[in-house]
Amino acid sequence: MIRDIIKDQFFLQQKSKDATKEDAAIIQDLLDTIKVHETCVGMAANMIGHLKNIIVVKDGKDYLVLINPIIIKTSGKKYTCQEGCLCHQGLKETKRYEKIKVEYLDQHFRRKMKTFDQQIAQIIQHEIDHCHGILI
Repeated sequence: MIRDIIKDQFFLQQKSKDATKEDAAIIQDLLDTIKVHETCVGMAANMIGHLKNIIVVKDGKDYLVLINPIIIKTSGKKYTCQEGCLCHQGLKETKRYEKIKVEYLDQHFRRKMKTFDQQIAQIIQHEIDHCHGILI
């Protein structure tokens, strides 16, 4: 189901809790919602009203679902970039790592570990920040 984007800063600054299989419907809502926002490349569950550690990231033509993602390693230098978000207007400056290694559950709740770099690493860092209540 397509959900409204939450813009309430107080709500968005709350830390999300780990997701369980009972939260599986949130995944479909995230996918439905991100697909109608054509310029959006990542979305966290709190953006649609659920304080759960679930993110979706556009990966080419597909979407990657990361449940309870944890960055377990960073590498490369930190760089400064400008990021936008559906939760606020305009671009804001932030710093991101060039490469990250993430442990997470996929949409079938299977444990995965993968290294990401370039734009997808930046997007994942942004969405994990959302899960931690950190807004750029």
